[in-house]
Amino acid sequence: MRKFFVGMMLLVCAMFVMAGGQQGGGSAPSGGGGVQADVNEDGTVNNPEDVVTDPNKLVFWSLFSGGDGGWMDRIIADYNASGPTRQVQSVMLVWADYYTKFGTAVAARKGPDIGVSHISRLPELVEQGMVVAIDDYVAKAGVKWNDFAPSMVEGITFNGKKYAIPLDTHAQILYVDLNKLQAAGVPLTNGQLAIANAAEFKAVLDKIKPTLKAGETVLSLPQRGDDPYRTWWAVYFQMGGTPLVNAAGTEITMDQNTAIRAAEYIKSLWTEGYILPGIEDHQRFFQDGHAALVFGGTWATGAFGEAQLKFSAQPFPRLYGTNDACWADAHVFVIPTKQARNAANTQAAVDFTFWAATKGGATWAQSGQIPSHIPVQSSPAFTALPYRSGYARAAGTAVLPSKNVNFGAIKDAIIRNLDTVWIDQATPSAAVQTLLSEMRSIIKR
Repeated sequence: MRKFFVGMMLLVCAMFVMAGGQQGGGSAPSGGGGVQADVNEDGTVNNPEDVVTDPNKLVFWSLFSGGDGGWMDRIIADYNASGPTRQVQSVMLVWADYYTKFGTAVAARKGPDIGVSHISRLPELVEQGMVVAIDDYVAKAGVKWNDFAPSMVEGITFNGKKYAIPLDTHAQILYVDLNKLQAAGVPLTNGQLAIANAAEFKAVLDKIKPTLKAGETVLSLPQRGDDPYRTWWAVYFQMGGTPLVNAAGTEITMDQNTAIRAAEYIKSLWTEGYILPGIEDHQRFFQDGHAALVFGGTWATGAFGEAQLKFSAQPFPRLYGTNDACWADAHVFVIPTKQARNAANTQAAVDFTFWAATKGGATWAQSGQIPSHIPVQSSPAFTALPYRSGYARAAGTAVLPSKNVNFGAIKDAIIRNLDTVWIDQATPSAAVQTLLSEMRSIIKR
């Protein structure tokens, strides 16, 4: 379990030798040693260890850079104004770098006071000793575990101990540009597309396609990364795909033929001209009016609303089978292992995370996420928000990642291999065959 720290210590030494890394859109004052914090135009930081922090505040490393970061900033501002024992300072990391930077800092025992994890990555963090159990602090913070879904509580429990405060469930859903659908004469039912299978979905795409201008796309989706993977995930499980790994985590159980069929379907969206190649920020492409539809995260709802886009949001469409399976994950707050941690600071950190998930829950819901705290879900502040009631059921139909210490590496392998399909470097059959071989090697480590 501790072999991780040996490798990470070597990595952190190399990182301290290298100044900065990739260049961003700006800079912040030095955190020590004359090295400046490298800040991008969106406020994310490439080298968070060099950000100047207030020693009187708890440092919170955030990965919320996808449209939801502003809402977390509001929660932190509200919390700091409430007169807590310790205020909070947020540092927003680049999403793609988050777990690497987090792991490097925690391995050196120089990590933040508070962090965020996807629940899919939590088993790995617990196994590697990167986060601490919070059982000794939750009662004083006011936590009542019955106010969270049993599946969420089970997901943060390891060997009888709790390691996180659940924040939300976030799913991939479908957004539609109401103006473009109206121009194409596509009817809506209660403001949503009524789709029962893949043929009906493509019929809608075919109706929209001839009405678009040059440079516009029917469906917005990038050719790399998490989002096409999430789309593949939904189709795979709607097709009846088996879990990727057995419950014991000792055997790969992904169905090869179903995985290939799902990849073939996703690839057809490009080959049949429904998706414009080369899209990078697919949610922004939709927000800027260049797409009729987008498969995007629930976290985009707040940004789309603030942009005053005329849109509607609904669960991922049923394309195959009889279920509404979709991709989802959950954000949880964690308390990283840290050299100088003491009980008072740990209590203050847990106090903030619970406050953010409960009293800050209604604000967080405005980002589009589905709050984990059940009283927040049933509160007027949440139910009055537009769109949320339309896709909140996705939290119940989603297929969450396996509770497996190797899931992070498995996910990376899936994305890396499926990307070769989307960019025409491999056939679905060849990519899935290579993927299965890599997955088997991962669980044998």
